[in-house]
Amino acid sequence: MSVAQRKLLGEIAALLEKTVTVMTIDGKDYTGTLAGIKQDTLTLCLADAKDKKGKVLHRIVLNGNVVAQISAVEKPFDLKALADRLEKVFPTMIRLYEDKGFIWVMDKIKVTEKGITEGRGPAAERVQKVYDLFLSETKA
Repeated sequence: MSVAQRKLLGEIAALLEKTVTVMTIDGKDYTGTLAGIKQDTLTLCLADAKDKKGKVLHRIVLNGNVVAQISAVEKPFDLKALADRLEKVFPTMIRLYEDKGFIWVMDKIKVTEKGITEGRGPAAERVQKVYDLFLSETKA
């Protein structure tokens, strides 16, 4: 698989659990949370979707053959920028797994866009402070 293909798959995976608008080839629009996607066919599932008329659909599965466009409604979390910020506090102790959506700090603290998911202690508390500051700055 080429670097470009891996990057595209990473971009698509980053849209999971995010609000997206999907336009179909017949001009229908649906906005909802991307609950799942089959990356090779672009078949996708939207949760709590709304159509143009405001009709709410608990779940809708769209075959990739009818998907014309997928647009992110919200700005994606910049995991690389957070990793760069953590690198300043923990030099040479950061490993970014952007395609998997997490950062390893000191090989024992796992950080995702939702915060620390693994690890405890003073180092984890410091990571949490960096994360909180980063989050407040990016939302401002």
